[in-house]
Amino acid sequence: MIESELSALLQSMNEIADVVTVGQYLAHRLVELGGPHVFGLPGDFNLTLLDEMLTVPGIDWVGNTNELNAAYATDAYARTSRGVAGLVTTYGVGELSAINGIAGSFAEDVPVVQITGMPTTAARNSGALSHHTLVDGDYDHFFRAYKEVTVAGAILRAADASREIDRVLRAALDESKPVYLGIPMDVAAAPVSSAPLKRPLRATPSDAVALDDLRTALRDVLFGLDTVTILAGPRIHRRRAESLLERIAGHAGVRVATQASAKSMLPETHPASIGVYMGQMTPSPATRAAVDDAPLVILAGTVLSDVLTGFYSQGFDLENGVELGISSARVGAVTFHDVRLEDSLTVLDEVVADLALSSAAPVEARWPYRTPLEATAADAPLSQNELWTIVQEWLPTNAIAIADAGTAMYGALELQMPVGTDLLASPIWSSIGYTLPATLGTSLASERRSILFIGDGAAQLTAQELSTILHRGLTPIIVLINNDGYTIERVIQSPRAVYQDITRWNWAALPAALAPDVPVLTAQVRTAGDLRDALGRAAAASDRAVIVEAHLHPDDAPPLLAKLGAIAGGKPAE
Repeated sequence: MIESELSALLQSMNEIADVVTVGQYLAHRLVELGGPHVFGLPGDFNLTLLDEMLTVPGIDWVGNTNELNAAYATDAYARTSRGVAGLVTTYGVGELSAINGIAGSFAEDVPVVQITGMPTTAARNSGALSHHTLVDGDYDHFFRAYKEVTVAGAILRAADASREIDRVLRAALDESKPVYLGIPMDVAAAPVSSAPLKRPLRATPSDAVALDDLRTALRDVLFGLDTVTILAGPRIHRRRAESLLERIAGHAGVRVATQASAKSMLPETHPASIGVYMGQMTPSPATRAAVDDAPLVILAGTVLSDVLTGFYSQGFDLENGVELGISSARVGAVTFHDVRLEDSLTVLDEVVADLALSSAAPVEARWPYRTPLEATAADAPLSQNELWTIVQEWLPTNAIAIADAGTAMYGALELQMPVGTDLLASPIWSSIGYTLPATLGTSLASERRSILFIGDGAAQLTAQELSTILHRGLTPIIVLINNDGYTIERVIQSPRAVYQDITRWNWAALPAALAPDVPVLTAQVRTAGDLRDALGRAAAASDRAVIVEAHLHPDDAPPLLAKLGAIAGGKPAE
C-alpha cells in the first residue's frame, strides 16, 4: 500500500464509530487489505452477517451463481488485486460447495478468507438438530474439514471476535494461504470496539539476525561465480515482489528462467529472461541447458510440483542450491527461519550488486516463439498451430491473459506475453473450469481487459458464471476452444473412450439465455481467416464482452501438450 493510500485509510478509520458490529469490523478489515469486493451467495445463516457487512462504505457485494464459482472468482480477484479477498457462504451446504476452490487457493498460495455464516451460538452449544447439519448435534464437522485447506481459522465469539479476526487475517498475510472464519448469526451483529481498526494489519516482519546470516551465506556461496542463474516461481507474485525480481535481473551476469505458473512475471522481452523452465518439458533446449548446467541455481518462490518440473525431471542440484521461500530461506543444508521472501530477495539484490559479475553469455534461442504463418488456403480447417500463432500476432499489451488448465494452458505457455500482459494459470491445482469464474475476479480487480482461453469441456463446468460477468457490464474476450470434449485427457490416455466426449452446446446462443438484455459479440471461427477477423473485431469491441468459438479437431493438440502426453505414456520427451 502506497503512503497516500495508507494516509487516506487511517483517516477513514478515524471516522469510524467507536462501536461497530462484528460484521462491520470484518468488512472494514477486508477493505483495508485490498478486498472491497466480497463474493458469495446468501443463505439463512449468513443474512445477518451480510446485512452488517454491507453497511460499510466501500464494500461491493458480488453475488455468484454457486459457491464453487464464487471461490474461483475470489481466488483470481486476490491474485490480481494482490490483497486478501473474502468469500461469504452459508453453513454446511454452501461452504462445502466452495471447499474445492479454497483447496486450490491453498495449493497455489492465495490469501482468501472463507467466511461462513453459522447457526446461533445457542444452537451450537445445545447441539440442536438443524437443517444444513449432519443432524448429529456436532456443529464443527465442516470447520474441521476446512482445517485441512487453511492455515488458520476460528469460530467467533462476541467476547473476542475482533482479536480473532485480526489473528486469522494476519495468518493469511503471513502465509499467503486461505483462512476460515465461522460467524454465528448472533455474533455477526454483536457490538465490538473499533479501536483496533486504527492500527493497520501487517505481515510479521523478518528476523533481522536471520537476514544478516542469510546475507553472509549468499555472499559465500555466490563468490567466484561468473553468472547467477535464478529460477523464479509463483510465490514471488504472491508476495508482490516482481519489482524486486526485475531489479535483480537488471544486474550484469544474472539470468532468470521462470516456472510455468510464473510466466511473464519478469517481462519476457527483458535481456535477462531465458524463458520458461519445465524440466524435460521445457520448450527450448537452450533454456533447459542454461538451468540444468548452471553451477548453482537460486530457486526463488518456486514450487517443485510434477507439471512444473516436467514430472520431476529437473537436472539442477537441488540439495546444494539456494531456496528462497515465503517464510524461510535455505543455502545448501542450512535453513534460515522467519525470513520473508520479499526480504530475502532484497538481500539477494544487495549481494548480487556487490559481486560485480561480468555480463552473462546470452542464451541462444531462449524461447521458441511462434513465427508468422505461411500462407494457407482461406478455407482450410483451423489447427491448434494456426490458432496460437494468430493469437501471438494479435495478443494486446496491458491485458490479463487467462488460460484454463487443459489444452488452453499448454497453448498459452508457448506464447510470448506482450509488455504489460500477464498470464494467469493454475497448473498446480489444475481444476478445469476455474478460469471462467476467475475471469469475473480479474475483471473486477483490474482495469486491464481480461482475455480468457478455455476449452468447451472446462467451460461447461462453470458456464453459468458468465451471467454474472455479463450482468455486471464486464467486457472480457473469451476464446472458447471447441474440440468436442477433453482433448488433454485424450492426449494422456484412451482418446476414443466414451468418457472423453461431452454433450454439444449452442455456445453462440448462451449469452442471450443468461443475459438477454446485454449486448455480446459472438463469432464462430473455423479457418485462420475467420479467426483473424474475429479477433480484430473483438479488440475493437471494447464496450462489450466477446465470445469467439474456435472449432478444432478433437485430436489436435499444441506441441507442449503433445509432449506431456508422450511423457505420460512412458515415452521420452523429444
